[in-house]
Amino acid sequence: MTGATAEQVVPLGAAAAAVMRPADVLEALSTSADGLSSGEAARRLAGYGPNAVRSHRARPLRVLLRQLRSPLLVLLAVTALASFFLGERTDALIIGVILLASVGLGFFNEYRAERAVQALHEQIRHHAAVLRDGRPCQVDVVDLVPGDVLRLRLGEVVPADALVLSGTALQCDESVLTGESIPVDKPAGSSCVLMGSVVKAGSGSAVVVATGGGTAFGKIALGLGEEEPPTEFQIGLRRFSTLLIKVGAVLTVAIFVVNLVLQRPILDALLFSLAIAVGISPQLLPAVVSTSLAAGSRQLARRKVLVKRLVCIEDLGDIEVLYTDKTGTLTEGRISFMRALDTTGAPSPLPLAPGLICTDAEVENGRVVVGNPLDAALWESPGTSAAAAGWRRIATLPFDHDRRLVSVLADDAAGQRMIIAKGAPETLLDRCVDVPGPARAVLEAEFAAGHRTIAVAAKPAPGKAELALDDEHDLRLLGFLVFLDPPKTSARQALRRLAELGVQVKVITGDNARVAAHVCRELGLPEGGTLTGDDLAGMDDERLAEAIPATTVFARIDPEQKARIVRLHRQGGVDVAFLGDGVNDALALHAADVGISVDSGTEVAKDAADVVLLEKDLAVLADGVVTGRRIFANTMKYVLMGTSSNFGNMFSAAGASAFLGFLPMLPSQILLNNLLYDTSQLAIPTDTVDEEQLARPSRWDITLIRRFMLFFGPISSLFDFATFGVMLWAFSAGPALFRSGWFVESLATQTLVIFAVRTRRVPFFRSHPSVPLLLAALGVVTVGAVLPATPFAASLGFSPLPGAFFLALVLMVLAYLALIELGKRRFFRTAPAVPPERPRRPGHRTHRRAAHFNTTS
Repeated sequence: MTGATAEQVVPLGAAAAAVMRPADVLEALSTSADGLSSGEAARRLAGYGPNAVRSHRARPLRVLLRQLRSPLLVLLAVTALASFFLGERTDALIIGVILLASVGLGFFNEYRAERAVQALHEQIRHHAAVLRDGRPCQVDVVDLVPGDVLRLRLGEVVPADALVLSGTALQCDESVLTGESIPVDKPAGSSCVLMGSVVKAGSGSAVVVATGGGTAFGKIALGLGEEEPPTEFQIGLRRFSTLLIKVGAVLTVAIFVVNLVLQRPILDALLFSLAIAVGISPQLLPAVVSTSLAAGSRQLARRKVLVKRLVCIEDLGDIEVLYTDKTGTLTEGRISFMRALDTTGAPSPLPLAPGLICTDAEVENGRVVVGNPLDAALWESPGTSAAAAGWRRIATLPFDHDRRLVSVLADDAAGQRMIIAKGAPETLLDRCVDVPGPARAVLEAEFAAGHRTIAVAAKPAPGKAELALDDEHDLRLLGFLVFLDPPKTSARQALRRLAELGVQVKVITGDNARVAAHVCRELGLPEGGTLTGDDLAGMDDERLAEAIPATTVFARIDPEQKARIVRLHRQGGVDVAFLGDGVNDALALHAADVGISVDSGTEVAKDAADVVLLEKDLAVLADGVVTGRRIFANTMKYVLMGTSSNFGNMFSAAGASAFLGFLPMLPSQILLNNLLYDTSQLAIPTDTVDEEQLARPSRWDITLIRRFMLFFGPISSLFDFATFGVMLWAFSAGPALFRSGWFVESLATQTLVIFAVRTRRVPFFRSHPSVPLLLAALGVVTVGAVLPATPFAASLGFSPLPGAFFLALVLMVLAYLALIELGKRRFFRTAPAVPPERPRRPGHRTHRRAAHFNTTS
């Protein structure tokens, strides 16, 4: 390497590099096939910037604009501004201040949520294998620079545009860029691999020619932008908001017409009607949801669960079936080499040296730097690496999931050339000749004991210089390598907890069926049927869909079959999660409702996942399920509360405006009422949730919400009209006193009803609210009660209330809550016990491949 600085080196780009000789590309980039030095890479990073397209930064202006996009708020602000210049300055200023406070409240909470997203992305890291200082190492993908030399391996996402320097049967899936799923050959010296594509077969090395926005993927992403598809949770929120907006529109128009008929000033009627519309619209629902999700994300992060999008938290709560791999989830994941056996089952060193040399891993000083756990366990077992002394590897055919084996062309210590193959015994034995009779019995015994077992075979290859797929036949079995991966001690309790949450766990693995079944029995997982990849190959979709519910273990399953199983199960109306960390799990992670990977997993698996676990533990996942259900339950409290109280109050306003000679409440008072009420509800995310609400997943049911609104709304209106009677007949109230009394009563009833709505149990006795929610509700009610007696009362259109009113208020609130409690029991007795099935939307999840290269924290 020449040591040129970043300012002297101009990135070439894939198009230019593809028509140049590799030596010229290396020279133009001032690098070599051994890569850059660490110091030079740091200098270039400072000059080029991170290998990212866009960043996940919390941007205050963007959050503020989201708060202002409500047409109702904008129209109300414009109308208030007009009234200011027409002489109604006090009311206009009050309305303006209330609107600003409302927007500020929403901004504060949503900005906190944005900061939570930023914090999550700062914890999720993706790495690439590169040569630095002439040695292989792992670096964060955002730290890649032009001139870096990448190591490309099966299943990895290409982290930058790079010219292929060397390769063995290298192919890439470029569907993320072209939409074409057929892998593209990548011959050395004349082709480039592109950011976001996936190594589909083979391996190789490549020099980075462009990063970040200079890549083909980056240019497309910057030109088009990216918008994630809405989740089911977001769709439910949207449908609920639409429901209330439609109801609000009808009431608003009706109230405006009534006021015009009664010959009230048009401006007053318009302001009053718009205030009613704002009052019934779920104005702070996004802030409440964002607060819930942000709080949930912080709770999950403390439990080592990271979500890529906050709305994915709620998706966790919907999980009904979890497909999980075995290694590291149900087992300890600390694979150890046990012994080498010959074909009769006797201990023998015969397969050990060939097994060590037959690998496509990067081995340095007897340790696997980059490679699979089985190779690492074999090389790092005490005393084994010495067996490979004197051996020389000449060519390699890397592992892939169709062949289930790796093969090498190598010279042994005596200089004899041979072809060695190592892989799944079921596959390798079919490629061998004259397999000894005891060999299969030896395999069955090891599988029955739960041991992972690899077969090793070889044949002479004198004078051969290259290796091809056709060479992997007519082999002679040398023996077996046996590994131990014991069941995880904590998995039994985690499986029991998931079962209590109504989550059925199924094992889907590339390992042997007997080994997987042994682990399941050890952990107490309910036994069911077992299907293998060969079984699936002979089944059509209809037969497989019928067999899936009764099957617990799917073994020797290839990546396409994993995705097929998940897809067919989802089509049955079941919410499916998939937990995997390998390159062969990406398709299934995409196909699931919720894709879950781990921080130690492969880059392509983390990229395909919605949720990343910092610790591969089912107990951590169970925490995520509970948190998701808690967030949904608390969101529904706000939703049901809004339908029962807001609708009732606005209906009361419509009725009162028809028979009163004055507006029942001023526009500024309606907005202030709504602001105080919503402020109290921002404490809902802290609320406790009853155990029965966490036991099973819940789903949006707009029909139930509509029934709830029509059932409980009139009850709220009943007590509003009772207040009207008290104010008019008992206290002979004029406009100011009437508005003060209804303001206090409506705020008290619609705020305190949360304690009845938040649980199906008897409130306070069998279900206790959180302290913040209790204090917030009581605090808001207190503020509302004393407001008419403050120095600001006259400006707000209030007048002091007589002491007798508060006695009547207490009696009405108690009667209201008692009636709500009785109505709640009747309502939920007639409500469906099982939530409706969620309709499936074809293609509702999009490929997120290479999304992590778009972003940096």
